[in-house]
Amino acid sequence: MENISKIRNFCIIAHVDHGKTTLSDRLLETTQTVQQREMKDQMLDSMDLERERGITIKCHPVTMVHSYNDEDFTFNLIDTPGHVDFAYEVSRSLAACEGALLLVDAAQGIEAQTLANAYLAMDQGLEIIPVINKIDLPSANVEAAQLQVEEVLAIPAEDCILASGKSGIGIDEILNGVVKRMPTPRWSDYESARALIFDCLFDEFRGVICYLRVFSGSFKAGDKIQTMSDGSKMIVKEVGIFSPSMTKRDKLDEGSVGYIVTNIRSITDVKLGDTITTQIDPAEEMLPGYKEVRPMVFSGIYPLDTSDFEKLKKSVGKLRLNDAAFTYQSENSVALGFGFRCGFLGLLHMEIIQERIRREYDLDIISTYPSVVYKIEMTGGTLLEIDNPTEFPDPSEIEKIFEPTVRATIHIPHTSVGDMLALIMEKRGFCDNTETIDEHRIILTCTLPLNEILVDFNDRLKSITRGYGSMDYELSDFQVAKLVKMDIMVNAEPVDAFSSIVHADKAENRGRVLCERLKEILPKQMFKVAIQAAVGSKVIARETISAMRKDVTAKCYGGDISRKRKLLDKQKEGKKRMKQIGKVSIPQEAFIQVLKNNND
Repeated sequence: MENISKIRNFCIIAHVDHGKTTLSDRLLETTQTVQQREMKDQMLDSMDLERERGITIKCHPVTMVHSYNDEDFTFNLIDTPGHVDFAYEVSRSLAACEGALLLVDAAQGIEAQTLANAYLAMDQGLEIIPVINKIDLPSANVEAAQLQVEEVLAIPAEDCILASGKSGIGIDEILNGVVKRMPTPRWSDYESARALIFDCLFDEFRGVICYLRVFSGSFKAGDKIQTMSDGSKMIVKEVGIFSPSMTKRDKLDEGSVGYIVTNIRSITDVKLGDTITTQIDPAEEMLPGYKEVRPMVFSGIYPLDTSDFEKLKKSVGKLRLNDAAFTYQSENSVALGFGFRCGFLGLLHMEIIQERIRREYDLDIISTYPSVVYKIEMTGGTLLEIDNPTEFPDPSEIEKIFEPTVRATIHIPHTSVGDMLALIMEKRGFCDNTETIDEHRIILTCTLPLNEILVDFNDRLKSITRGYGSMDYELSDFQVAKLVKMDIMVNAEPVDAFSSIVHADKAENRGRVLCERLKEILPKQMFKVAIQAAVGSKVIARETISAMRKDVTAKCYGGDISRKRKLLDKQKEGKKRMKQIGKVSIPQEAFIQVLKNNND
């Protein structure tokens, strides 16, 4: 059995693109966990998407051995995502560790998600070692970064380790710092066996594989175990560690990080952040770190070719197997046919899932305008939760509508404050607090409706701050809002795919934009077609597509004007009759163009 005092469990936390994955590459290389000939960049990022975008989407554990003063220490490193949409991934990874390396980019300093992740780690009582990374960059300002760490996080500047993941500077100091400053595994003296599930994946041949951190006791093949949140029972088929690929072991002891293969065939039976224990001597207390994860953003996903529906059904089912935060249910739209209403943690999560469907399953898909969950209090006192405009009840029966808000922390250069406050007001938000980091940067704490930041908020934040702004957010309360359902009608027929829930003050503007866009896209008919945006029975915007007409007066050479007038009146009567019985069929391409423009 391994000496528990020689084990160190830690993770790397940072803002997006501050060099977590590059640093973990160097650590793998220095500890010779991966041989030089097998080494490649972004070693722990297994998905093509992760490599292309340079972001970590899933957390990746790895076990390394480091020699210090002629003694071998086992390091269990968990590489975590940095983006706000994957904050739950980060919180579970932190719960599985005793310490964290907090990376700060020497050129960019502390940013929004650096703070968010540092506070998450502090809340869980982790030991934090600050690392100033990328010190070899020409634009690096090491002293300023150290000062920010001291002022904002109250960690002494001299505790910072100076390093560069790219060129390998300071890697030994980091490894030795982990041995000296990180605590040994906690809660190992608990009498029953307990382990925390911090991730899991589905393997077609082996079933569900759980990534876990063992806190007390041990687990081996053949053990009968159960989850503590709902008591579901399973049998361990295999245990092992990551080095960095899965390597089989006889058993997993306390303090170790590894995987177990179970006899479960559905990933929905395993809840991330849950505690597992043995059936023979079950633990009384769950480990902290478990919470139900709920989707925040909803969007409809439909195949471009309706015959691909079965293929789409299989692909979303497989994605659900490896991503418990993604939810879906089938829905039917008059315009787009059969598809799925999908729930995501945030916009990046939505983008990643859609991109994975397109690439991994070779499907062309169209997604509807993203929406959030609204709570509606009816006049009878009942409370409805809706995420789809088509489910919006009759306005006469509605007492109040509540919309979700977020508490956002925005880091910006002080030169952009005026423009940023104007953007926050435009998005119906308000600023609660401003705090100065140093002479160049400011933190704004503000409350915004989640619906308003869905589409273009982050892009506009980047353009206002010339790329130097960053944002982190967490879900806040539901607040009463003046919301209405806006319908788009073509030839007096409502089109459900274009319906949306909008704020009453913004409905007219949005309706006008949609009507203008549809006027450009829809083909002409033999009669005039009215495109209207309506809230209830009130029309708030209108465009008209003029009719295609034949020149009926072409055969009249000269003569009296009354002959031409008679022909034109006859044509007019015909158009009027045609309008009464004519139907406008909207081509699929029109839906795709409008929805694509909406998502841009």
